[in-house]
Amino acid sequence: MKYLIVGLGNPGSKYENTRHNIGFRVVESFAKEHEGNFSLDKQAEVSRVKFKGRTIVLIKPTTFMNLSGKAVNYWMQQEKIPLENVLVITDDIALPFGKLRMRGKGSDGGHNGLKDIQTALNSAGYARLRFGVGSEFNPGKQVNYVLGEWHLEEQAQMGERLEVAKEFIKGFATIGLSRTMSNWNNK
Repeated sequence: MKYLIVGLGNPGSKYENTRHNIGFRVVESFAKEHEGNFSLDKQAEVSRVKFKGRTIVLIKPTTFMNLSGKAVNYWMQQEKIPLENVLVITDDIALPFGKLRMRGKGSDGGHNGLKDIQTALNSAGYARLRFGVGSEFNPGKQVNYVLGEWHLEEQAQMGERLEVAKEFIKGFATIGLSRTMSNWNNK
């Protein structure tokens, strides 16, 4: 069984520690735990790891957030991974910092990365793990907020929140979407 786990973010050191790049951070943490390394390939940095007999293909699209669908579609085709085995990890301003929520499908919620994936795949029927980044910004300042770096309090809690995010990935690949949502949503 193969799974495609997509961490959303923007390439380059300028964006490395921003809220918008939490998807990259989660897949990097998962790869590190399973001794995977990322290498640059077509439209993404890619790492392949084994977990309980499954092959997990982790990608960090190099297409920038708003064109993520191109990379997701390419790697689904390249690795022959069906839509039900795709999990996209993204930031979410509608959730408080560190809150994690998995869904099997849904709207893009105004998130340009999810919107582009939905367009490229012609479907909203893919699993997504939303990582709450909070919404502590003034009207019209959303872009500055998501492209801003984490506060010290958030950084202090990040390790524990990344551990929970990795449990979602492990569950998705082993016990399936429903049981993972039931076990880990609201943790």
